[in-house]
Amino acid sequence: MNTTQLQDLLQQALPIVKQAGAFMRAEQSKVTSEQIEDKALNSLVSYVDKQAEVILVEGLQKILPTATFITEEETVQNKASAATWIIDPLDGTTNYLHGLPHFGVSVGLLHNDQLVLGIIYNPASDECFTATLGGGAYLNGQRIRVSNSPNFQASLFVTGFPFNEQARVTKNLKVVDYLKQHSRGIRRFGSAALDLAFVAAGRFDAYFEGAINAWDVAAGILLVQEAGGILTDYRGGTDYLFGGEVIAATPAIHAELLEVVREVYYSEEN
Repeated sequence: MNTTQLQDLLQQALPIVKQAGAFMRAEQSKVTSEQIEDKALNSLVSYVDKQAEVILVEGLQKILPTATFITEEETVQNKASAATWIIDPLDGTTNYLHGLPHFGVSVGLLHNDQLVLGIIYNPASDECFTATLGGGAYLNGQRIRVSNSPNFQASLFVTGFPFNEQARVTKNLKVVDYLKQHSRGIRRFGSAALDLAFVAAGRFDAYFEGAINAWDVAAGILLVQEAGGILTDYRGGTDYLFGGEVIAATPAIHAELLEVVREVYYSEEN
């Protein structure tokens, strides 16, 4: 897909994503406890997630009929092809269900095994982060870049904790302990998509998380790349879309964060 095609797709996809976001915003105060399901320990879903996904799938099918889908709620058959939409209809479900204004729609497009388009929209703040391959990253139409933080001491980090893997939680806490002593601080906001978007916008200097899925990070990966950030998996490789682990950081601090995370997760002592 060339630049013109990607921009055209982006402009067609934006109203669909915002429609799903508007639906979520309108329903936030209406969801009852009886309408919430536990997919797994601390992994929640409601009719809102599922209906938002239907809105996205039906709309995106119309603008790119040959594409397939990989979606969190599986309202359509998950299947990869030359063009694949990777969708999380509601990233930050727990925040959403508790009335916190930190959640979003995440839509990425994978074409010939390369991420080419990404949209992350928080309807509570009306912030829409967008990126196309080679076209840069934007927030509500304004160009964004990763921060120019020079080192760890001046950097603010963000992470997430797996809800069902205690061994990973323990290792993550070791990394957090290092960051507490060597950085400006660390946050846990509860939405991988928005964490990555905030790195792209320079609000956070780095993000790392394991035990995640492609729909959590697809759009955010492209945003960080187009904003000038560096991404790897926990071993320093490139398997960060489907590999379940991602480090996203500014060029100045990525190497040190990778060293810390790799030592904790993959050294022989651990």
